[in-house]
Amino acid sequence: MPTQSLHNRAQGHPIEVPKIRVGKELILATKPFARDQAVRSWWVVLSTLALWIGATAGALGLFDVGLGLGLAIQAGCSVLCGLFILRLFVIYHDQQHHAILPRSKAAALLMRIVGILLLSPSSIWKSSHDHHHKHNSKMRGSQIGSFPIMTKAHFQKASKKTQRLYLFMRHPVTILFGYLFVFLIGMCLRPFQNKPRENSDCLIALLVHVGIGAGWVLGFGWGAWLCAQVIPHFIAYAIGTYLFYAQHNFPGVSFFDKDGWTYEKAALESSSYMKTGLVMAWFTANIGYHHIHHLNARVPFYRLPEVWRKIPELQEAKVTSLSPGDIFRCLRLKVWDVETQQMVAL
Repeated sequence: MPTQSLHNRAQGHPIEVPKIRVGKELILATKPFARDQAVRSWWVVLSTLALWIGATAGALGLFDVGLGLGLAIQAGCSVLCGLFILRLFVIYHDQQHHAILPRSKAAALLMRIVGILLLSPSSIWKSSHDHHHKHNSKMRGSQIGSFPIMTKAHFQKASKKTQRLYLFMRHPVTILFGYLFVFLIGMCLRPFQNKPRENSDCLIALLVHVGIGAGWVLGFGWGAWLCAQVIPHFIAYAIGTYLFYAQHNFPGVSFFDKDGWTYEKAALESSSYMKTGLVMAWFTANIGYHHIHHLNARVPFYRLPEVWRKIPELQEAKVTSLSPGDIFRCLRLKVWDVETQQMVAL
């Protein structure tokens, strides 16, 4: 860490004290880590795809070894399938930021296919997510690619219809059913309805998803369809939607008007560090280091823990976790109170 000298008058010797880096200095400090390691990146992509395919096969009942364990194996593989989808989604998200395999045409094509399979077509995902990074924590414009935010005063003056829609979009049940509301409808159906030519891959994603589901039903039955498609996607997108919500809606989060906003401030004050165990960190591909990701989206996900360890200033992030208490505290937050400068419940 850079240091600056102070003179200790009592001893007569200079001492070195840490220099605290802020703002753009921190972005510059992360740049050495924003380098793709192609072999490692291909490994995480291909190994995660292989695990997802294997878990899907198990969820379809192809690993029944007898002994009355068939249903238990199928259920376990169904849960694992959902967690592998979650990991693959974050890896896809990293590639869309060009953090991994940025110059590989093969990776770009593969990830376009993955985006369709994950109900996150590139046309809508990249545009909305890039907007989210550029407008994170702004009182105006941040709702694109993110959850809507209203001030307490604005909410109180809004029509009942507007209030109901706002609360519905931020409701725990809506987050729980992210598979339906956020991905099937929000990421596929509505974008295609609004701009069918620009978002034709959204229709393709819907058709492919329905086609795969029909194939599982016809080939393996309704139970296999539930285990191989419905339950895994429900698990993956319930967790994923909550992660995305809580990383920008947590006690201590900051929102800014046009004059008070800077990119660095938004990353550090409006994006959380979500503490998870090692297993969940693997399944979420380190997305818990969200403040670092927002500071420099070109840092590959597998280097985020390294950045956190080597840049002490980033260890002072605003923290949340997946504990029941923290989940409750995040979900109860509804509107921004301008007077107290904090998110509050209604």
